[in-house]
Amino acid sequence: MNQFEQMAELLLPNIDKTPDFYENLYPQRGLSEGARVTRIAPSPTGYLHLGTLFASLINRITATTSGGVFFTRIEDTDKKREIVGGIEDIIDGLSRFGITIDEGFISGSEESGEYGPYQQSRRAEIYQTYVKDLIKKGLAYPCFCTAEELDAVRQEQEGAKIRTGYHGKWAKHRDITYEQAKALIDEGKPFVVRLRSPGNEENRIAFDDVIKGKIEMPENDEDFVLLKSDGIPTYHFAHAVDDHLMHTTHVLRGDEWISSVPKHIQLFKLLGFKVPKYGHISPIMKLDNGAKRKISKRKDPEAAVHFFAEEGYDPESVIEYLMTIAASDFEDWRRANPTADYRTFKFNLKKMSVSGALFDQNKLNDVSKIRVASMNAETVYEKLCAWAQEFNKDFYSLLTRDPAYTKACLAIDRDVPKPRKDIAKWSETPEYLAFFFDELYTPSSELPENISADDAKAFLSAYKEVYSPADDRQAWFDRIKALCPKLGFAAETKEYKANPGAFKGSAGDLSTVLRIAVTGRRNTPDLCSIMQTLGSERCFARIDEMINSL
Repeated sequence: MNQFEQMAELLLPNIDKTPDFYENLYPQRGLSEGARVTRIAPSPTGYLHLGTLFASLINRITATTSGGVFFTRIEDTDKKREIVGGIEDIIDGLSRFGITIDEGFISGSEESGEYGPYQQSRRAEIYQTYVKDLIKKGLAYPCFCTAEELDAVRQEQEGAKIRTGYHGKWAKHRDITYEQAKALIDEGKPFVVRLRSPGNEENRIAFDDVIKGKIEMPENDEDFVLLKSDGIPTYHFAHAVDDHLMHTTHVLRGDEWISSVPKHIQLFKLLGFKVPKYGHISPIMKLDNGAKRKISKRKDPEAAVHFFAEEGYDPESVIEYLMTIAASDFEDWRRANPTADYRTFKFNLKKMSVSGALFDQNKLNDVSKIRVASMNAETVYEKLCAWAQEFNKDFYSLLTRDPAYTKACLAIDRDVPKPRKDIAKWSETPEYLAFFFDELYTPSSELPENISADDAKAFLSAYKEVYSPADDRQAWFDRIKALCPKLGFAAETKEYKANPGAFKGSAGDLSTVLRIAVTGRRNTPDLCSIMQTLGSERCFARIDEMINSL
C-alpha cells in the first residue's frame, strides 16, 4: 500500500465497501428524458418556515411539470440543534399544505422509496466509504487542529487583512504523513477529515443558475471539512454524495447557498459525479419602515407556517398566493383558467424573481377570499369545522350543534354568479357568523343619521305585521317598499334622489334599520335569506328588543 492507502486504512479501518458497491445499489432512476428529480432537505431544528414551504412548492411543481420525482431528505447531521418532533412538524406541515411527496419521508415516521435511508444520520457508512476513497487518491487528509488553534489562525489572518479560512500555508496538516497521523491518533488526538483542494482562488468558475442566470465566482481553494470528528459529514459533503446517489437533477434551494457552489461543484468533480443543475431561490421579503428585508423568524409571526394554520387560511389559498410570487405569469394563467388545478400550470424557473418577492398579506387575503368564495357550503363547513376543532373548540361546538343550520348560514350568497368575498381566513368566521348564534350575537340600536327613533319604531312595528318567511328576495323587499308612503319614505331610490326634501329617506334606509335590528350590523349578506334562516320567532324577538331600546 502507498502512503495514501495506508492513511485511508488508518483513519477508517472499519469501512470495507467501495463506492462501486453504492453505485450499483442505487442505479439510475429510468425516468423519461427531461424528467427532473428535485428534493427538499430540511433540518429538524425548528418549525416549518415559510421559506421552506415556498422552496418545497418550487421543487414539487418543477418535478410535476416535467414528469419527474420530488423527494424529501432529512439533513440531521447537527444533532445539537435538533428538536424533538422536528421531522414530524416539517413533513406534516408540507402535507397540510398539499405538497405531495413522492418518496423519502412521507410522514414524520414513515419513509418510502428505493434510494434511502433518507436521513443523513443513518447514512454515515456511505459517506465514510466515499471519504475513504478520496483519502486513497490523496484528495483528503486528517486535520488535528484544535478549536483554539483554528481561532488563533483566524485572528492572525484578520490582523493581516488576509482572507480567513483553512487554505494555502494556513492548512497546517495538509502535508501530514502517515507516520505523523498515526502518532497523533495513538496519543488519542481527535481529528476531522478535510478535502485537499486542488483549487486556486485566482481562477474563476462559472455556472448557469436555472433561476438567476450565469454566475461567476472564484474557484474554491479551501480545505474544508468533509467528516467531523464524530464521523458525521458536513452539509457540503453529504449533499454531494446524497444528491448523486439519489440522482437529483436539479438542486433548488435558498440563495444563501450561492457562496457554497464553488465547493459543491469542486466536490462533485473530484468524486467523479455529474454536477446537478443549481437554482437559487431568492428569499421572501417584507417591507419594514419602507425598506425591504428578509422575513425573520424572530420578528414576523408569518415566518412560521403554523401561523397560517392557526389563523385559518385555507392551505390551497396559501399555495395559490405563493404561486403568484413564484411565477410572474401565474396570475395571467389563473385569469384564463379560473377553476384549473394550479398543478397544471406550466411552471418555468426562468419566470421567478431574481431579487426576492415581497410578502403582501393584503394580497394573500384577496387571493384567499376569492378561493373561499368559490367553495360550496358543504366544503366551507367541513374546512371551517376542521379548523375550529383544532383552534377554537367553543366555536366548534356551536358549528356542530346543528350542522344543517350552520350549512344554511354558510350557503347564503354563496352559490350565485357573483358570490360575496367576505371570508379570507377561518379565524374571521366567529365574528362573521356571530348574529346567527345567540351566544355570539351583539345587538345594536345605532340608527342611520337620517332616521329618527320614532320612525324606526314605527317601521319595525309595521313590518312585523307584513313579514312572510315564504317571500323570495323581491317579494321581501316589495313589502318594505309598500310601507314607505305611509311612513313618509320614498319607495324608490331614484324618487328620493330626485326630490330628497320631500321624503325622510328611502326604502333602502328602512331596510338598513331592519338589518341592524336583526343582525346588529349595517353590512351583511342577503337579509331576506338571513331572516329565513334565523326564523320568524328569533327575528321578531330581536326587532322587539330594538323597539324597546329605542
